[in-house]
Amino acid sequence: MRKKKESSGINRREDGQPADGKSGAVRETVNFLLYIFIVFLITYLVIHYVGQRTQVSGTSMEYTLSDGDNLIVDKISYRFQKPERFDIIVFPFRYEEDTYYIKRIIGLPGETVQIDAAGTIFIDGEALEESYGREIMLDAGQAAEPIKLGDDEYFVLGDNRNASSDSRDPRVGVVYGKDIIGRAWLRIYPFDNIGFIKHQ
Repeated sequence: MRKKKESSGINRREDGQPADGKSGAVRETVNFLLYIFIVFLITYLVIHYVGQRTQVSGTSMEYTLSDGDNLIVDKISYRFQKPERFDIIVFPFRYEEDTYYIKRIIGLPGETVQIDAAGTIFIDGEALEESYGREIMLDAGQAAEPIKLGDDEYFVLGDNRNASSDSRDPRVGVVYGKDIIGRAWLRIYPFDNIGFIKHQ
Protein backbone atom coordinates (compact mmCIF):
# COMPACT_ATOMS: atom_id res chain seq x y z
CA MET A 1 0.00 0.00 0.00
CA ARG A 2 1.46 3.36 -1.12
CA LYS A 3 1.78 6.24 1.27
CA LYS A 4 0.35 9.55 0.13
CA LYS A 5 2.84 12.42 0.04
CA GLU A 6 2.11 14.97 2.73
CA SER A 7 1.11 18.35 1.39
CA SER A 8 2.92 21.44 2.68
CA GLY A 9 -0.16 23.60 2.01
CA ILE A 10 1.85 25.87 -0.35
CA ASN A 11 1.22 25.93 -4.06
CA ARG A 12 4.50 25.61 -5.92
CA ARG A 13 5.42 26.23 -9.52
CA GLU A 14 7.38 23.74 -11.62
CA ASP A 15 10.68 25.36 -10.53
CA GLY A 16 9.85 24.67 -6.89
CA GLN A 17 9.28 28.34 -5.89
CA PRO A 18 6.07 29.40 -4.17
CA ALA A 19 3.52 30.52 -6.75
CA ASP A 20 2.90 33.89 -5.03
CA GLY A 21 6.49 34.69 -4.02
CA LYS A 22 7.41 37.53 -6.35
CA SER A 23 3.91 38.85 -6.87
CA GLY A 24 3.39 39.07 -3.09
CA ALA A 25 6.61 41.06 -2.64
CA VAL A 26 5.71 43.37 -5.52
CA ARG A 27 2.25 43.89 -4.06
CA GLU A 28 3.71 44.81 -0.65
CA THR A 29 6.16 47.26 -2.25
CA VAL A 30 3.39 48.92 -4.28
CA ASN A 31 1.18 49.18 -1.19
CA PHE A 32 4.03 50.74 0.82
CA LEU A 33 4.80 53.29 -1.91
CA LEU A 34 1.10 54.11 -2.23
CA TYR A 35 0.91 54.65 1.54
CA ILE A 36 3.92 57.00 1.47
CA PHE A 37 2.40 58.93 -1.45
CA ILE A 38 -0.92 59.35 0.38
CA VAL A 39 0.85 60.56 3.55
CA PHE A 40 2.83 63.15 1.56
CA LEU A 41 -0.29 64.24 -0.32
CA ILE A 42 -2.30 64.73 2.86
CA THR A 43 0.61 66.61 4.48
CA TYR A 44 0.90 68.88 1.44
CA LEU A 45 -2.83 69.61 1.37
CA VAL A 46 -2.94 70.35 5.11
CA ILE A 47 0.08 72.68 4.99
CA HIS A 48 -1.04 74.57 1.90
CA TYR A 49 -4.81 74.72 2.32
CA VAL A 50 -5.86 73.90 5.89
CA GLY A 51 -3.29 74.77 8.54
CA GLN A 52 0.30 75.80 8.92
CA ARG A 53 2.71 75.77 11.85
CA THR A 54 4.39 79.09 12.65
CA GLN A 55 6.52 80.46 15.45
CA VAL A 56 6.11 83.87 17.08
CA SER A 57 9.26 85.97 16.98
CA GLY A 58 9.40 89.09 19.14
CA THR A 59 7.14 90.69 21.74
CA SER A 60 4.76 92.76 19.60
CA MET A 61 1.76 90.62 20.60
CA GLU A 62 2.49 90.41 24.35
CA TYR A 63 0.70 89.34 26.50
CA THR A 64 -1.61 87.47 24.13
CA LEU A 65 1.26 85.73 22.34
CA SER A 66 4.87 85.50 23.45
CA ASP A 67 8.22 85.17 21.75
CA GLY A 68 8.80 81.50 20.91
CA ASP A 69 5.14 80.46 20.94
CA ASN A 70 4.41 77.80 18.31
CA LEU A 71 1.03 78.17 16.63
CA ILE A 72 -1.16 76.44 14.09
CA VAL A 73 -2.57 78.97 11.64
CA ASP A 74 -6.05 78.25 10.30
CA LYS A 75 -5.83 78.81 6.54
CA ILE A 76 -9.29 77.64 5.55
CA SER A 77 -11.79 79.79 7.51
CA TYR A 78 -11.30 82.89 5.38
CA ARG A 79 -12.26 80.94 2.29
CA PHE A 80 -15.80 80.90 3.67
CA GLN A 81 -16.03 84.07 5.75
CA LYS A 82 -14.47 87.53 5.96
CA PRO A 83 -11.92 88.39 8.65
CA GLU A 84 -13.51 90.04 11.67
CA ARG A 85 -12.42 92.80 14.01
CA PHE A 86 -9.98 91.58 16.68
CA ASP A 87 -8.99 88.46 14.72
CA ILE A 88 -5.27 87.71 15.04
CA ILE A 89 -3.94 87.22 11.53
CA VAL A 90 -0.73 86.20 9.78
CA PHE A 91 0.40 88.03 6.64
CA PRO A 92 3.66 88.47 4.69
CA PHE A 93 5.94 91.47 5.22
CA ARG A 94 6.11 93.01 1.76
CA TYR A 95 9.75 94.12 1.94
CA GLU A 96 11.39 90.91 3.14
CA GLU A 97 10.96 87.47 1.63
CA ASP A 98 9.82 84.62 3.89
CA THR A 99 9.04 87.08 6.70
CA TYR A 100 5.55 87.09 8.20
CA TYR A 101 3.82 89.35 10.69
CA ILE A 102 1.18 88.42 13.22
CA LYS A 103 -1.15 91.22 14.33
CA ARG A 104 -4.70 91.95 15.46
CA ILE A 105 -7.32 93.39 13.08
CA ILE A 106 -8.62 96.75 14.30
CA GLY A 107 -10.09 98.43 11.23
CA LEU A 108 -12.30 96.75 8.61
CA PRO A 109 -12.80 97.52 4.89
CA GLY A 110 -14.66 100.77 4.25
CA GLU A 111 -13.97 102.18 7.74
CA THR A 112 -11.92 105.24 8.65
CA VAL A 113 -9.33 104.73 11.38
CA GLN A 114 -7.63 107.44 13.41
CA ILE A 115 -5.62 107.45 16.64
CA ASP A 116 -5.47 110.60 18.76
CA ALA A 117 -2.64 111.92 20.93
CA ALA A 118 -4.00 110.10 23.98
CA GLY A 119 -3.74 106.74 22.17
CA THR A 120 -7.49 106.33 21.68
CA ILE A 121 -8.53 104.50 18.51
CA PHE A 122 -11.44 105.97 16.56
CA ILE A 123 -13.44 104.03 13.98
CA ASP A 124 -15.58 106.27 11.77
CA GLY A 125 -15.27 109.00 14.40
CA GLU A 126 -16.31 106.85 17.38
CA ALA A 127 -13.92 105.64 20.08
CA LEU A 128 -13.31 101.91 19.83
CA GLU A 129 -14.01 99.91 22.97
CA GLU A 130 -11.22 97.37 23.30
CA SER A 131 -8.83 96.18 25.97
CA TYR A 132 -6.18 94.34 23.98
CA GLY A 133 -3.50 97.00 24.15
CA ARG A 134 -0.86 96.24 26.73
CA GLU A 135 -0.17 99.93 27.35
CA ILE A 136 -1.43 103.35 26.29
CA MET A 137 -0.30 103.97 22.72
CA LEU A 138 2.39 106.64 22.62
CA ASP A 139 2.83 106.92 18.85
CA ALA A 140 -0.09 107.09 16.43
CA GLY A 141 2.24 107.01 13.44
CA GLN A 142 0.48 107.63 10.15
CA ALA A 143 -2.87 106.97 11.87
CA ALA A 144 -2.59 110.40 13.51
CA GLU A 145 -4.39 111.44 10.34
CA PRO A 146 -7.56 109.60 9.26
CA ILE A 147 -6.91 106.46 7.20
CA LYS A 148 -9.77 105.48 4.91
CA LEU A 149 -9.67 101.72 4.25
CA GLY A 150 -10.48 100.36 0.81
CA ASP A 151 -12.75 97.43 -0.04
CA ASP A 152 -10.08 94.82 0.71
CA GLU A 153 -7.97 96.67 3.30
CA TYR A 154 -7.52 96.02 7.03
CA PHE A 155 -5.84 98.13 9.70
CA VAL A 156 -3.83 96.03 12.18
CA LEU A 157 -2.06 96.63 15.47
CA GLY A 158 0.13 94.57 17.78
CA ASP A 159 -1.19 94.13 21.31
CA ASN A 160 2.10 95.46 22.65
CA ARG A 161 1.39 98.79 20.99
CA ASN A 162 4.62 100.54 21.94
CA ALA A 163 6.81 97.71 20.65
CA SER A 164 4.99 96.84 17.45
CA SER A 165 5.57 97.60 13.81
CA ASP A 166 2.06 97.58 12.34
CA SER A 167 -0.35 99.61 10.19
CA ARG A 168 0.85 102.82 11.85
CA ASP A 169 4.20 102.25 10.14
CA PRO A 170 4.23 103.11 6.40
CA ARG A 171 6.51 100.11 5.77
CA VAL A 172 3.71 97.82 6.95
CA GLY A 173 0.66 99.93 6.16
CA VAL A 174 -2.77 98.45 5.63
CA VAL A 175 -3.09 94.72 5.00
CA TYR A 176 -4.89 93.48 1.91
CA GLY A 177 -7.38 90.67 2.45
CA LYS A 178 -5.91 88.74 -0.48
CA ASP A 179 -2.56 88.65 1.34
CA ILE A 180 -3.85 87.27 4.64
CA ILE A 181 -2.53 83.73 5.11
CA GLY A 182 -4.87 82.83 7.95
CA ARG A 183 -5.80 83.38 11.57
CA ALA A 184 -3.91 82.22 14.65
CA TRP A 185 -5.89 79.20 15.82
CA LEU A 186 -4.06 76.96 18.26
CA ARG A 187 -0.97 77.33 20.46
CA ILE A 188 0.91 74.01 20.54
CA TYR A 189 4.02 75.15 22.44
CA PRO A 190 5.00 75.80 25.20
CA PHE A 191 3.24 72.71 26.47
CA ASP A 192 2.02 74.37 29.68
CA ASN A 193 0.17 76.96 27.59
CA ILE A 194 -1.42 74.78 24.91
CA GLY A 195 -4.86 75.91 23.82
CA PHE A 196 -7.02 77.74 21.32
CA ILE A 197 -6.27 81.42 20.68
CA LYS A 198 -9.05 83.73 21.85
CA HIS A 199 -9.88 86.45 19.33
CA GLN A 200 -12.98 88.10 20.72
